[in-house]
Amino acid sequence: MTTEKIPYKIYLSEDEMPRTWYNVRADMKNKPAPLLNPGTGAPMGYEDLRPVFCDELIRQELDNDTREIPIPREIRDFYKMYRPSPLVRAYCLEEKLQTPAKIYYKFEGNNTSGSHKLNSAIAQAYYAKQQGLTGVTTETGAGQWGTALSMACSYLGLDCKVYMVKCSYEQKPFRREVMRTYGASVTPSPSMETEIGKKILAEHPGTTGSLGCAISEAVEVAVSHPGYRYVLGSVLNQVLLHQSIIGVEAKTALDKYGITPDIIIGCAGGGSNLGGLISPFMGQKLRGEQDYRFIAVEPASCPSLTRGRFAYDFCDTGMVCPLAKMYTLGSGFIPSANHAGGLRYHGMSSILSQLYHDGYMEAVSVEQTKVFEAAEQFARVEGILPAPESSHAIRVAIDEALKCKETGEEKTILFGLTGTGYFDMVAYEKFHNGEMTDAVPTDEELAESFSHLPQVPGQG
Repeated sequence: MTTEKIPYKIYLSEDEMPRTWYNVRADMKNKPAPLLNPGTGAPMGYEDLRPVFCDELIRQELDNDTREIPIPREIRDFYKMYRPSPLVRAYCLEEKLQTPAKIYYKFEGNNTSGSHKLNSAIAQAYYAKQQGLTGVTTETGAGQWGTALSMACSYLGLDCKVYMVKCSYEQKPFRREVMRTYGASVTPSPSMETEIGKKILAEHPGTTGSLGCAISEAVEVAVSHPGYRYVLGSVLNQVLLHQSIIGVEAKTALDKYGITPDIIIGCAGGGSNLGGLISPFMGQKLRGEQDYRFIAVEPASCPSLTRGRFAYDFCDTGMVCPLAKMYTLGSGFIPSANHAGGLRYHGMSSILSQLYHDGYMEAVSVEQTKVFEAAEQFARVEGILPAPESSHAIRVAIDEALKCKETGEEKTILFGLTGTGYFDMVAYEKFHNGEMTDAVPTDEELAESFSHLPQVPGQG
């Protein structure tokens, strides 16, 4: 470890920005299971996926072997508007906690979308444009992904249709208006605009929606409109690939000062932020070069890793998408209307699910009120108002730092601060007014959801 004083913010120069994405699958002994056709149970290849996804993105989705994938110059030029992002030493938080632990966070909120989602949005929009498409459709939970994609599409001159989870659409009208400012159409989901939306509303009247519902609607619209494709903000292999720029930058910044983290923490909904942050570090662990402790943090209201099943399941509530093997609560599971909309997804990335199943990382679930206590504490000492999603990682980072206070260990903790919470003031208001609740699904509710998992011949 260097004796040099570590800056509050470690910035890389533009010349030090990564020129390639890192594909962690290349170093995984057990690769993530393939997507399956729900009708036949057969693995889906390039031609099977073409009606839904962009061609180059399919190639990235299926590539389990190429370790380094070049980032096109046009995407790197766009990244320069807000990247490299800072790696921050949380000196103020350390002092307030009186912990010997050293805490770092990678801050991804320095762009108008307010989160890390722009890293993949511009890549997916770029490949759609290169293919000559007219536009794309997508879902969004809390709105960060929809905002990021609308920005990227506006920049490249693509149409953008967003289906926003209804509870977030109502809780976050300003996030919706940012999307519309960038030219996107925004529809609350489930809606009466699609056949799947009508079906979900008939079966669940008054539902506040979920990411699984919104995905179904966006896919239906994409496949029924010539010149459109569907793009997804998390879960898929290609998204974790694009988000690896977070971890590669973080590792480069730490290496400049000879810092090796002991614990790496990220919030986990579909897995894009967590997967992106841990990728290069996980690669070292998989190759036997270095050991790290990885912790995925999910909401207790939607605990796919900690209480889910590792099984093939639909990626969407309407059951029109391929089957993915993942930790899942069941595609029909609709979580409570909690305030971390970006984490309200029933399943977890196949990559992260496989790594978790193989014992390479841990997972914990945390209750909503505890998350907002940590968010408020962080805001008061570090000067950034964090997004509810990010605050799940903050909660566990603080918990781990306090454990170090008890033991006297000087562990180095790295966590992902995925974005800002300035559009989440309804949530903060409910927390301050004592109106926030901790909804946790019962074992009976989960058992009912698991009973509807698809039966796939020959698959475990």
